[in-house]
Amino acid sequence: MTRIFRTVRSIPEIADLLALETGQVSDRFTRAFTETIDGFRMGHAEEESDAGMPDPWQVQQATELMICTLFDVLRDTRLESMAGRIAWGIVHSFHKVAGQLDGEADKAALKVRDLIRDADGSEVLMAQLEEAQTICQSLDEARDAVACMRDHAAGSYHNETGRPWSSSRGSLVSSKRTASVVAAQDFLAARREKKAASHSPKGPIVIFSGGQAWEDHDQITTTLDAIRQRIPTMVLATSAQDKGCDAIAASWAARSGTPLIAFTLNRKLGQRAGFARNEQLLALQPVEAVVCEGSGLQSHLARLVRAKGVPAHFFRLAGQRGGAAGQRHSAA
Repeated sequence: MTRIFRTVRSIPEIADLLALETGQVSDRFTRAFTETIDGFRMGHAEEESDAGMPDPWQVQQATELMICTLFDVLRDTRLESMAGRIAWGIVHSFHKVAGQLDGEADKAALKVRDLIRDADGSEVLMAQLEEAQTICQSLDEARDAVACMRDHAAGSYHNETGRPWSSSRGSLVSSKRTASVVAAQDFLAARREKKAASHSPKGPIVIFSGGQAWEDHDQITTTLDAIRQRIPTMVLATSAQDKGCDAIAASWAARSGTPLIAFTLNRKLGQRAGFARNEQLLALQPVEAVVCEGSGLQSHLARLVRAKGVPAHFFRLAGQRGGAAGQRHSAA
């Protein structure tokens, strides 16, 4: 009987091999895995560490391998249909840890604020303030690194499945603070501003909504490509449905790197929830709109768009299969 011996390579070895084929580490990983403070400490019970961050290239490749290898080993097997579900869970684990770190960092920031309020210039309180700020910065640094891994894993998931990864709850945002040493009050102010900016992308708003039954992907993506060419800094705001037109638009946003704001329904409003969401979209003062025929909610949004005089593209369901342009009308 023939014996097969398998050599197991370490992650650094795999990363070195892939580096020869695929090139350099991405700028996002370089930024996310750069030390922002000298002493790293994530809790009062932990000793301060001067260890460096993991190698950005190795982390980038290891993150991608987690997702891609899973699809490779399950492909053409009876478990192939499970690959997407398992991969979703892997990405979600990164998302959950990033969220936990974010919550811990927020609590640490409150501690810094309280110490600033009580500061009397004594050596003891100043030492406590410095320690609290170090912990908060360390947690922020760790959170940004994990969020970068999550975003890359989500990109690999999208490449494998053709669907953008989305969390069942919570926002998908990443940021990176500069490594400058700041005073405690300025540090908190900068942290608040960055946190708000990451959840509220700045740029001209283009709103999008459509029905859940849609097959002509090109009709939507070609229109969004044209808008982005005219408005490179656009932010796309959608009605956050997980299939049909909104899913196509979300996939386009992920592929093109366009910031996306997904407006989910406020279930407490009952039957009015969808109409209230349409009003929220219009309250963003959009510079352009894309509305694809669906239900009465899309008809309502189209009326609001016309009433506000927002330049818009309207696509009819009946026109999606035939021509490249379908049935489209523009409103000045």
